[in-house]
Amino acid sequence: MTFMRRFSAALMAGALLAGPAMAQDMTFFRIGTGGAGGTYFPIGGIIANAISNPPGSRACDEGGNCGVPGLVAMAQSTNASAHNVNAVQAGQMEAGLTGAATLHFAYKGIGVFEGNQKPDVRVIANLFPEDLHLVLPKGAKLNGLADLKGKRVGIAQAGSGTQIAVELILAAHGITRDDIEEAELNNTQSAERLADGQLDAYFYAAGTPVAAMIQLDNTKGMELYDWSDEELVTGNTAVPYYIKSLIPAGTYPGVDYDVDTLAVSGMLITNANQPEELVYEITKALWSSTARKLLDNGHPKGKAITVETALDGVEGIGVPLHPGAEKYYREIGMLK
Repeated sequence: MTFMRRFSAALMAGALLAGPAMAQDMTFFRIGTGGAGGTYFPIGGIIANAISNPPGSRACDEGGNCGVPGLVAMAQSTNASAHNVNAVQAGQMEAGLTGAATLHFAYKGIGVFEGNQKPDVRVIANLFPEDLHLVLPKGAKLNGLADLKGKRVGIAQAGSGTQIAVELILAAHGITRDDIEEAELNNTQSAERLADGQLDAYFYAAGTPVAAMIQLDNTKGMELYDWSDEELVTGNTAVPYYIKSLIPAGTYPGVDYDVDTLAVSGMLITNANQPEELVYEITKALWSSTARKLLDNGHPKGKAITVETALDGVEGIGVPLHPGAEKYYREIGMLK
């Protein structure tokens, strides 16, 4: 066989092998997450991996990933909750992670979203509780939230659900931006500033343990503020979807005491205009056996993401399920 014949035969064989993959439609699915030092980004990456099954991949029943055939999902770092709600509403991203409080305010067009309603956001699943950390330098102490007055305080990045909630909670305790030297920073930046002595405290809501705080704890050390019962009640009244929670002693090795705090549910959302069948397949893939392994092994908070809790708190938020997700939950008997 001449070189040209061999070359032609190789091209033909390659085309035959590539045919099924090329014939399969490819769908890109962007998931807005958060900063690299928080929990949304790694969890979003795990979810993207779990629901993806690019053209040419092995089928689920052949030992491959049980993602959606032809789907290429990508986790994108963002300013978190409020940014993701805005992006999903605008069609700039197909899905996003957001806190329940932000989602409620955005869908209803109330609070900080007054006059800026996001009516097209829909829920795919409740994911995990996000604990509100109030981080202090090692050895520092507050006798109450009022002690923050006059201090340099990180209130999370602009557009984040944490910042929205923190401002409401602080206002309920008589503290405004005028009373503090506020810094709008993501979690990693806040931890670095605290370590360098440029911040006296910072807030961040995320699933524990948080990577940036682990690093801070291991290097400079840190303290976590333990909220009083009265402060918890006031905070819950100000932001009803922040409920009492506990960060157990040892979650961060240097914090050897229980920390009472508030927490909000992290949700996976999409746009109402996303195709029903696509979201059905994505929801199904999210709760597949391969996704379970990825969640269990990919991040400590992954174990808290279960199909059994996928609908927890959804009804109370007042935001509808996407019809595709609803179809799946009905199919497995979680909805009547």
